[in-house]
Amino acid sequence: MRLPIEPRHVAPRLATGAFILNSGLAKRGADEQTASMLHGMAKNAYPFLGRVRPTTFVRLLSAGEMALGAALLLPVVPTAVAGAALTAFSAGLVGLYLRTPGMREEGSLRPTQEGTALAKDTWMLGVGVGFVVDAVTRESR
Repeated sequence: MRLPIEPRHVAPRLATGAFILNSGLAKRGADEQTASMLHGMAKNAYPFLGRVRPTTFVRLLSAGEMALGAALLLPVVPTAVAGAALTAFSAGLVGLYLRTPGMREEGSLRPTQEGTALAKDTWMLGVGVGFVVDAVTRESR
């Protein structure tokens, strides 16, 4: 039986999947204050999230991160599928970085000290895009 992943995808899938799964597990039991802080940051960048209660938002975020982390870790999920999900998720995080005041130096993409925690998520966007590009170019050959 051949798995739907290439050997070269194993290391980035494991590293990224474990990182995201851990993040989702950590948010699982978030208290009201943590939920409000995470929700406040998200709704400032994405105003439509203001309609969602903070605890609901964090519960959904946690579940989404756990599902994405598991999809990356499970070799039965095709890399193209996991890569597309990772790209969408990490694009949202990069958008949060770009839209949140104080995260970047004035007139620059360079992060401030406070922005470094969000700016680092660009590596996940790179991994996701790489997976999708690899799948598309492999299928066209």
